[in-house]
Amino acid sequence: MKIYTKKGDAGQTSLFSGGSVPKTHLRVEAYGTVDELNSLLGVVRAADLSQRADSWLNEAQRQLFRLGADLATPMDAKADWITRIDAGEIRWLEDTIDEMTAELEPLRNFILPGGTTAAATLQLSRAVCRRAERLAVGLARQEELGDHVIAYINRLSDWLFTLARYENLQAGEPETKWSVH
Repeated sequence: MKIYTKKGDAGQTSLFSGGSVPKTHLRVEAYGTVDELNSLLGVVRAADLSQRADSWLNEAQRQLFRLGADLATPMDAKADWITRIDAGEIRWLEDTIDEMTAELEPLRNFILPGGTTAAATLQLSRAVCRRAERLAVGLARQEELGDHVIAYINRLSDWLFTLARYENLQAGEPETKWSVH
């Protein structure tokens, strides 16, 4: 199988369920940003990080493939082979947030993104996740999305923020508090 199909040369792309849309379509922007986020998590995993975080990130990347497929498949599509994001993935994010938070100092200030390379890249990942969320919310105003898509992306950004803090803690890297002065 060749990697290039030439089908996108005219500015269109195919959806999982068939049919095509312009590459500038909000649906493509949303799942493209999820793909960007997934790639960025691969960069995080290439950095020096804890084994626990690497395992969690592996699971998050798998979930992001499911999310991308969910976003790439309109709800009315005849594509019963697509597994959509569900409450189980959200629960997993919440459970791991709670697990990490139990080891972290309570958050009383805004903190500046930074610390270890892994933590700083996780903060960048959080910002990309927020962009994916904004795009998905915009798409949801135009078309029906899966019931858990928006909540999942929202929770994922919280998870990425918490994981960045957790990784700095594991590395003994102090957090830099933001102040007005």
